[in-house]
Amino acid sequence: MRVIAIDGPAGSGKSTVGRMLADRLGLTYLDTGAMYRAVAFAAIRGGVDPVDAEPVAQLSRRIDLQMGNGSVVVDGVDASVEIRGPEVSRAVSVVAANPEVRAEMRARQRAWATERGGGVIEGRDIGSVVFPDAVLKVYLTADPEVRAQRRAKEMTDLEYDNVAADLARRDAADQGRTHSPLVEADDAVVLDTTGMEIDEVLDHLVGLVEERTAARRVDEG
Repeated sequence: MRVIAIDGPAGSGKSTVGRMLADRLGLTYLDTGAMYRAVAFAAIRGGVDPVDAEPVAQLSRRIDLQMGNGSVVVDGVDASVEIRGPEVSRAVSVVAANPEVRAEMRARQRAWATERGGGVIEGRDIGSVVFPDAVLKVYLTADPEVRAQRRAKEMTDLEYDNVAADLARRDAADQGRTHSPLVEADDAVVLDTTGMEIDEVLDHLVGLVEERTAARRVDEG
């Protein structure tokens, strides 16, 4: 199974890099952050308090979640736009910190990769927890100001200052949670995308994937 794991904080470029890298490598792309957003969306839509751990965990186990080509369909409802809205954005950190939700999403992520023979998978614990044997583990980062600017462009209904404050809150929550916190995997390649063009990032990562894949073939004999 050929898995490329991309982790990092919000606004570091994971989604853009992940999609384009998958295209370059002929692999399928999975945004695992969208899965947690989908659970938060389902909770809000169903009148379940995202803070109420057990009902949210139960909900995460029973929802029908279909992801592909940038779309996110939750129980038959296309939630691709709604999961990026401010209400879900405020709720997703507490949902993602729920250990039972994380266990369910990890199982789904592994099943997804097994069905496809791998893929480019991005999130916050992919290389450190979900796929520790990934061919390549990348930790993308960028200056906080640059990350906030990028996210503000994606979320046109929010002001830059609000986005920056939300990113700071999200970073603290992701890095400080007990279960599967945002960390750099021990053998991850750390790449700061602050001053890099997207093609430069992609060329670098494609080279690393080819190098790691060749080395693994040699090791496997």
